[in-house]
Amino acid sequence: MFGFIAGNFWWIIAVVAIIMFLVNSLRVVGQFERGVVLTLGKFSHVAEPGLTILIPMLQGMTKVDVRITATNIKPQDVITSDNVSVKVDAITYYQVTDARKALLDLRDYEGAISQLAQITLRSTIGQHKLDELLSQQAKLNDALRATIEDRSKEWGIRVDHVEIRSVDLDATMIRAMAQEAEAERGRRARVITASGEFEAAQKLSEAADILAKNPAAITLRTLATLKEIGAEQNSVIIFPVAQETLLPTNSSGLSAAAIAKALADQMGHASRPTQPAGQNSAPAAS
Repeated sequence: MFGFIAGNFWWIIAVVAIIMFLVNSLRVVGQFERGVVLTLGKFSHVAEPGLTILIPMLQGMTKVDVRITATNIKPQDVITSDNVSVKVDAITYYQVTDARKALLDLRDYEGAISQLAQITLRSTIGQHKLDELLSQQAKLNDALRATIEDRSKEWGIRVDHVEIRSVDLDATMIRAMAQEAEAERGRRARVITASGEFEAAQKLSEAADILAKNPAAITLRTLATLKEIGAEQNSVIIFPVAQETLLPTNSSGLSAAAIAKALADQMGHASRPTQPAGQNSAPAAS
């Protein structure tokens, strides 16, 4: 055994050297990665996905993930343009498009994106009112994305989108907003009621104009009202009405005596008492 090793010592050294060379020179770059290759500390090229051969001890490679990455923006205390203090947090989605710039121009591109997003969030939200922050978040998201990307594209990073995740208000502001909402609902209710009364008044005015043009219609409406009152079984009904109303001058088929008789019959029928069962009325004997 020792004789074999001693006789093939140099061959064994050569085989080990070749294996170490292959191990140190062969690199695999994933489909979602890019490799930045440096030769003697100087940028050489960007390795694409697949097998890459490096010169050991002369070249080195650093991989960069080029998939879209989500990073949380820490909650920021922001004062809106209408002097309301809120706490806002968001999420930034970005992607490395130039691995060379992201690695060689920045020491820590992930930390740089996080810090830039925090600064941009505070400055952008401070230019808008609270109502816009609550009701126009899509517009603010687009503004945040565009502002961050204006700076990050110089680093080889594309900002896919930014989402405002939550807006926290203090208890005092929440109560004030609740009171404002209640007042707004009350205002809308009063407007709806007033609109309904206005429409009803218009319809009554139109009905009055129609009745004024046709006196016979007024007579029929008066008789219908008397009939409704008589159905309530009231003993005495005082309904002052002019004779001209019940008997218009141009009517041909109605007479005052007929109308009076009809009303008397209706009133007498409604006010006649009901006789108890089993009680017979007989004339008193003289």
